[in-house]
Amino acid sequence: MLNVELGDWASMAPALEAIRREVFIVEQQVPEEMEWDADDATSVHALALLDGHPVGCGRLLPDGHIGRMAVRAPHRSRGIGRALLQALLVEAQRRGVREVVLHAQTHALRFYEGQGFVADGPVFDEAGIAHRRMSRALVS
Repeated sequence: MLNVELGDWASMAPALEAIRREVFIVEQQVPEEMEWDADDATSVHALALLDGHPVGCGRLLPDGHIGRMAVRAPHRSRGIGRALLQALLVEAQRRGVREVVLHAQTHALRFYEGQGFVADGPVFDEAGIAHRRMSRALVS
């Protein structure tokens, strides 16, 4: 059974750190000093639990930016990313955000397009990985 919980960094940090370390630092080789930032403390975090085990995460910054979307490799292509993104979009709308923005890794562009995001601007490098800015308007 898949559940997505929303919470703050203080209450979810151990699970969030484990997922992000595995996906970003180890798998994608993002420098550790780039992974951790002050935005964690001010963001609402989404944690995906599959049968009670943490398998994915993401965050929503106060300005409507979605980031740090990650799903552990053995659990990809099962709808977990979609569930995380949906939970963050609902929370953004609840907070009155009119447009959400994210920096998508280029391999994930189709995933985000399938969730109503539109790419704009050129491809750029972030932490040694090609990204593209994407946005989606939210209905009030």
